[in-house]
Amino acid sequence: MHGHTRVDGYAWLRDVAEPEVLTHLAAERSFYDSSTAHLLPLVDALASDMAARVPETDSSVSFRRTRFSYYTRTPRGSEYEQLWRGLDLRGPGEGGPGSGDQVLLDPATLKGDSAYVEIGLSLVSPDERLLAYSVDTTGDEVYTLRFRSLDSEAASGPEDPVDLVDEVPRSYYGGAWSADSQTFFYTVHDQAYRPYQVWRHRIGTAVSDDVLVLAEDDEQYDLDVRLTRSEDLILIHTANRDTTEVWLIDAHRPDEPARRLEPRRRGIEYRCEHVRTQVGDRLFIVTNEDAPEYRLMSAPLDSPGRDRWVEVLPEDPTERLYDVTAFAGHVVTTLRRDATLMARGYAITSDGGLADPVDLAPSWPVGTLLPAHNEVFDAGEIQVVEESWVHPKAWYAVGLSTGARRLLLSQDVPAYDADRYVEERVHAPVGDVQVPITVVRHVDTPLDGSAPCLLYGYGAYEACFEPEFDAALTALLDRGVVWAHAGIRGGGEGGRRWWLEGRLGHKQNTFSDQVAAADFLADEGLVDGTRIVTRGLSAGGLLQGVVFSQAPTRWAGVIAEVPAVDILTTMLDPSIPLTINEWDEWGDPRKPEEYQWLLAYSPYDNIPAAGGRPDLLVTGALHDPRVMVWEPTKWVAALRHSDPEWSPRCLYRVELGEGAHAGPSGRYAHLRYEAEIYAWVLSRTDLSGSSDGSQT
Repeated sequence: MHGHTRVDGYAWLRDVAEPEVLTHLAAERSFYDSSTAHLLPLVDALASDMAARVPETDSSVSFRRTRFSYYTRTPRGSEYEQLWRGLDLRGPGEGGPGSGDQVLLDPATLKGDSAYVEIGLSLVSPDERLLAYSVDTTGDEVYTLRFRSLDSEAASGPEDPVDLVDEVPRSYYGGAWSADSQTFFYTVHDQAYRPYQVWRHRIGTAVSDDVLVLAEDDEQYDLDVRLTRSEDLILIHTANRDTTEVWLIDAHRPDEPARRLEPRRRGIEYRCEHVRTQVGDRLFIVTNEDAPEYRLMSAPLDSPGRDRWVEVLPEDPTERLYDVTAFAGHVVTTLRRDATLMARGYAITSDGGLADPVDLAPSWPVGTLLPAHNEVFDAGEIQVVEESWVHPKAWYAVGLSTGARRLLLSQDVPAYDADRYVEERVHAPVGDVQVPITVVRHVDTPLDGSAPCLLYGYGAYEACFEPEFDAALTALLDRGVVWAHAGIRGGGEGGRRWWLEGRLGHKQNTFSDQVAAADFLADEGLVDGTRIVTRGLSAGGLLQGVVFSQAPTRWAGVIAEVPAVDILTTMLDPSIPLTINEWDEWGDPRKPEEYQWLLAYSPYDNIPAAGGRPDLLVTGALHDPRVMVWEPTKWVAALRHSDPEWSPRCLYRVELGEGAHAGPSGRYAHLRYEAEIYAWVLSRTDLSGSSDGSQT
């Protein structure tokens, strides 16, 4: 292509249904298991330490709707979080089972003989008599959509809601109820796993009679559907990486056709929310038109086209505005300032504008605060949840007019003391930018250049790895490892410009930033530069493949989880899931210049020279619909062939049964997976306690 020839000696590994390929994958998994057998005592110890930080029974804060209150609860011995309903309107924070409370949804009862189960959506109807939920038991993100009656008259007991016969065999994320609770809107994905249709189902009718509401024919665009908090509007969003379009349906007239808010214009994004004001119903619209970091606009609901938009909040170049959520007399925006995700509340004025803001910021410099589960539209206070890497979740009731907080519930973490850990943010200079690095450690682990480091990175889709408490992480910190996260370009830690500087033809910035972050931690004497392990998943796995090739001597080890390492081949094949709508992120290699972008860094096309390579741990999953399992499989095979002497130091943990993109489901199963990863990290940094720290 474009005068360039590529020879792929491992193309046969794409045929994962072939017995010889399955045999090859099984051999790789067997080699991984045997090579890490000496670490099993450490894995057991890590998993035990992690599980000790997980409460046997865990309940969330309750949230109200009109008739009942709801909460989630994970019972003793269970891997999965259940959805419960309280038969009284208890106050926020009064979670936990009460007399007559119902279990509405228990994933453990849905898995059958599978080792995997994942809930795609669970939405209670406006009248609170029905539950729409979807379930996947293989990890391929094909969800069966079902409907459950929550009325006690229809059930045999208070803990026995009944599934209706209505069942949609193939659905995706996203859904919305009509105002009368009799119609449900859902998305369907095509064979490339692109959600491209929105359908309408009438409860009690045959699924074969469902009506197609909207189809997106452009393969670069996805569809999503949701109900506004006012429960008056159903919104259908169609979007690619930098362009969006919104369609509106009156939730009280669900059979009427969708009407388009504003036709798509390339490079212009907008999203909206329904707001009731004293001057009439309006849409508040967050858009990047003439505002790279976004601004807030307003338009009348009855004629919301672009010519009626007026500015409500101008762009602030120092902040990234994400979205707006409406309540009866207030709106809440979410935004990022100085890499920190936070919220901001405004009262709606009599003329439909906004009063002075009330900041809702986290209590810690390295933390996050967001609105929690708020279902009631007519509310003067809302629930927010804040957390950080070392501070467990805490839920508060916050007055939208004053910002005053009232603690509702703190996450129960047994045998845990947050004061034993330290988190801080430093910045690595890369040219004229400062890459933020979050550094987390045990209070007894010094930042004097003596401790090893696990450095995490992602850097794509403007996504951010938000600070969230992780019981598994403390098991690593307690063993003297510094954990760090680099907010590299391609992600969104520095706002929209951070993404623009790390995509398409600027993608090399992502990889250079990760290496620069490691160099900074080492050169500043914060960690031991000879004992840095780098880790990332999916697009972050691609990052690991590139820095493995471009800076092999930098790392003591590289962990590439479900890595998209054959990115050029994937972007050349539109039949592969998530290829066409990824061209705006990585490039379209049918174009000569963009082909060269991808060729320059694709790990499968840039196998490093033999010798001097770090140890490598790769993961993959047979049923992964996001990164085809043949990508890491081919890469590992090519690496082994190119350096047979190094080959035993390359391990490939492939999931052969049910399993998803992000690993096993279930809280304890996932902790066990993390324990395996951390044991390998400790073995690479001479902290495993094994006799020689080496692999078999």
